[in-house]
Amino acid sequence: MKAEDQPTSSRRAVLRLAACAGAAVTVHVLSTDTAQTPDAPAAAKSGPAAGPPRAAAPLKPSAYRLRPMTAYGPPELRPALPPVRRKPFLRMDAPGRTMVLTFDDGPDPRYTPAILKTLRRHGARAMFFVCGEMAAGHQDLLREMTDDGHVIGNHSWSHPLIPKLSRSRIRSQLGRTSDVVERTVGAAPRWYRAPYGAWNRASFEIGAELGMEPLGWTLDTLDWTEPGSSAIIRRVRAGAGPGVVVLSHDAGGNRSGTVRALRTYLPELIDQGYRITVPQD
Repeated sequence: MKAEDQPTSSRRAVLRLAACAGAAVTVHVLSTDTAQTPDAPAAAKSGPAAGPPRAAAPLKPSAYRLRPMTAYGPPELRPALPPVRRKPFLRMDAPGRTMVLTFDDGPDPRYTPAILKTLRRHGARAMFFVCGEMAAGHQDLLREMTDDGHVIGNHSWSHPLIPKLSRSRIRSQLGRTSDVVERTVGAAPRWYRAPYGAWNRASFEIGAELGMEPLGWTLDTLDWTEPGSSAIIRRVRAGAGPGVVVLSHDAGGNRSGTVRALRTYLPELIDQGYRITVPQD
């Protein structure tokens, strides 16, 4: 090899400095990328001279805000909150001859299953305004209601007289019940009914905050007085009409008369051209 082909000591020094500078730039780039991406793996060190790894600096809040949103799924969309009402809905106006059947105070394993069976036999859907203390102990019936296409409403936790409660207790009565329903069937109630039909401004406001609309009734079967099935049937026949909301109970007392009455008046209403349905979301 000729002498001129061999690098001189000065050329060796220049090449060594260039290599060191390039390595420093590479390390700076990797460190910058890691700091901007919290989940990026640590850069691999090469050579025994790399030394122990340094702990990553904590991220500033702005770094999280700058992370690309394409790495995440779409945000969960919740329905808009309803307005604060001054009075409950008393009927459900819809095209055609429609009626809504509602049952309060349950679920009760002595009566609710028989009511569900009758509704299923005739292909009808209803609304069940449940009390939280009953729902918590009979979650299987809540799931059966949902599976059959019925609407579950909120009827407070323990059926108190709402106007006598403080705002915090009203919130607890309604909120705890909604929580039980949501944990059981995957969706919180969209409707609520005050026990005894006793509403006040606080209940309207808190119900709206929880995403619920207030529903009263048009026709009270008075089944809570336990008058017998014949009296219940007569009241339903006399009060039937388009948009009528019928109040009955599937708990809170002896509801065998309610169960027997439903077996008679439900097929009669259907034969008269009524569509027994529930509110649409």
